[in-house]
Amino acid sequence: MKQAVLRDTPIGPLTIAAHSGKICAVSFGDRLSNVSIDETQQVEEPALGSESVLRQAIRELEAYFRGALRDFTVPVSLEGPPFYVRVWEHLRRIPFGQVETYGQIATSLHRPGGARAVGNACGANPVAVIVPCHRVVASGGLGGYGGGLDVKTWLLRHEGSLR
Repeated sequence: MKQAVLRDTPIGPLTIAAHSGKICAVSFGDRLSNVSIDETQQVEEPALGSESVLRQAIRELEAYFRGALRDFTVPVSLEGPPFYVRVWEHLRRIPFGQVETYGQIATSLHRPGGARAVGNACGANPVAVIVPCHRVVASGGLGGYGGGLDVKTWLLRHEGSLR
């Protein structure tokens, strides 16, 4: 696994990791959560191999934060329990500037009453921002967010779905 840190973002540093030519993690802060440092090799300026996908992710994230990108195209690897993967794949289809509720997603995945399970999947999302769990809200408010509600608010305002 190779990793890079994108320090200069409006929501603070993001750590990005790639494995086998796909992004496998984007975490808030300058260190990956749930990954042992022994499993990673620090890369400040990505070079070759998996690093080319890191460069693409960095370019796309920078463009997103500038307001010049709405849809991420960087290849992503999503591994986890089957239901979580279905939720994460659904999140990737929520358009820029739109939100869905945990309950709406549960219903669309044929799991009525599964809003809490969708919330758990969102909380376990390994690829923040690129897999946009920030576009999922509670029926009566913002809900939670791994990066903090201030970051979720910023992202939703940036996308124009929250005023």
